[in-house]
Amino acid sequence: MTEQRTGTREEWQAARAELLRREKEHSRLGDELARQRRELPWVRVDKEYRLDTDEGARTLAELFDGRSQLVVYHFMFGPHYAAGCPICTSTADSFNGVLPHLEARDVTMICVSRAPLETLLAYRERMGWSFNWASSYKSDFNFDFGVSAAEDATRAHAPLLEANELAALPLLSDQQLRDNPPPIAAHLAGETGTDVVGFLSEGHGVSTFAREGDTVYHCYSSYARGTEFLMGYYPILDRTPQGRGEGDAGQVWVRRHDEYDA
Repeated sequence: MTEQRTGTREEWQAARAELLRREKEHSRLGDELARQRRELPWVRVDKEYRLDTDEGARTLAELFDGRSQLVVYHFMFGPHYAAGCPICTSTADSFNGVLPHLEARDVTMICVSRAPLETLLAYRERMGWSFNWASSYKSDFNFDFGVSAAEDATRAHAPLLEANELAALPLLSDQQLRDNPPPIAAHLAGETGTDVVGFLSEGHGVSTFAREGDTVYHCYSSYARGTEFLMGYYPILDRTPQGRGEGDAGQVWVRRHDEYDA
């Protein structure tokens, strides 16, 4: 017999009606939060960033591709990674399909990482993606928007601490991280072919920008679980009988889509 509570159809309908009431409250709160995001003050971007793309070096304004709004997914793929973060990879799997719809609303969406461009493009080809992916390897872009840090500042000084999903871990020195790394960090470091300190020198996040003429403004950024809205599989799992089923292990189950066993 299942350990799950069972009941009659009438009991299910009553419980579902109460849950629906709370789900509608959640939807209305989401609408209000979206309004508040739109009302954040914009910050003018005065530094001229130049990022490498497969069409050559481009300024941040040029990455808008003629549109007035830009969404950047800060993809964890550092210069010394052998492969992109598997969790960022699972997130990016849904990007190609939404691009035409975003572009219809005057929005360009791209990924930005610190790995050299040729490394990013090779990984993009492996994953079967076609979205624009820019390298900030020669730029301060990742550092300025809080998703990269020098390895010797990984835990104690980096703005990355806000951005990284592992920021809730106790502050540890680089040597402590190497000697006794948190299991999830050790796992993901291994998946990217780097050590824990090298892995944690990168973070993930999403930032949005607006352009008026030649002037670019930073509008919004979100990190850690604030990027879950991009992970299309999580809302589906959240509605299945067993949910995410991660327990204390976290996201160690996530693989690149070409790595799951048949």
